[in-house]
Amino acid sequence: MATMEELEIRTGENAALKPNAAVQKLAPYKQGQSIVVGHEDPIKLSSNESSHGPSPLALKAYHDTSAKLFRYPDGNQTDLRAAIGDVFSLDPNRIICGNGSEELQLLLVRAFVAAGDEVICSENSFVMGRIHAAAQGAVVVNAPEPNHHASVDEILDRITPATRMIMIASPNNPIGDYMRKNDFIRLVEKTPSDILVLYDGAYADYVEDADYDPGFAAVDWAPNVVVTRTFSKLYGLAGLRVGWMYCDSSVLDPVQRIRTPFNGNIAALAAAEAAIRDRKFATKVREHNSLWLKRIRKELTSLGLFVFPTVANFYMIRFDQTGEHTAEKAAAFLMDRGIIPRPVNAGGPAGCLRITVGLDYENEAVIEALSEFMSAKN
Repeated sequence: MATMEELEIRTGENAALKPNAAVQKLAPYKQGQSIVVGHEDPIKLSSNESSHGPSPLALKAYHDTSAKLFRYPDGNQTDLRAAIGDVFSLDPNRIICGNGSEELQLLLVRAFVAAGDEVICSENSFVMGRIHAAAQGAVVVNAPEPNHHASVDEILDRITPATRMIMIASPNNPIGDYMRKNDFIRLVEKTPSDILVLYDGAYADYVEDADYDPGFAAVDWAPNVVVTRTFSKLYGLAGLRVGWMYCDSSVLDPVQRIRTPFNGNIAALAAAEAAIRDRKFATKVREHNSLWLKRIRKELTSLGLFVFPTVANFYMIRFDQTGEHTAEKAAAFLMDRGIIPRPVNAGGPAGCLRITVGLDYENEAVIEALSEFMSAKN
């Protein structure tokens, strides 16, 4: 029997185990910071969560499942798919739910992408989509977003015979801009039918602009289009991890073959169903977000800051590259006051901070802190 000393030596040094080479090249995902030393209850605006929390009806549904926790959830997700279909006027037989939309993107990559294939990722598409593609052994091809939203021409120019998937986030992150409806239709029309178009609408529930295309109608005439959505943002269920996608049967079938039967737990399915049916609460959250985006942009612009146009539940601010008012100094200033922003590093414009739209007092605190920061010499 090995001694404790021998076991400690072996720990972490097993040269016989060799992980997938593609995985070894990846950097682990880093989530938004949630702790500030010296502040017991900081204002966390780093992860685009909904500060409103879930609908009261969703909370009730969640608690009501407590007596059923010994049962497996409905592997067919019947009630939730029906609720989504009712709200968005979609065929529930074309809907699959998952452990966040991120899991569904993973399943799509596993089902349709092989080692050596190419996956085109619009510059500000969801980072985990890139990670899943790279881990599969695919070649990830970046398509720049020169106007801060996905560019049809940049994507089409990169299509080759090896392309198997295109990933777009609309609205995108960290900017919050979106692909215009005519552009989206042109992209779908010009993309070969054997290439999957993954249209990630994680922030789509906040969009009120008339020239935004949610993508659902395209599935009817372009079976290679897949739309993913999440309950983590507008519906305030980030902690339960619930997402869904709408797709043609030709996409649904292979994904169902590899989907874990119980990838949505019983409490998450119940809460999500109640949340999406509570349209009054959803409208309240959306209207709050819209009003505050307008005010925040006006207030911060008056301070001399540039706020990128956004339709999501966050906004991005550009600071000076050097001097007293850099993004790094602004982040430190906010953190000292118990406010947690998200610095924009690799994958977004330099010298920027991304901040989630919060509750009234949280947004007021950000405006007050940045006003003080811009008027002071640091």
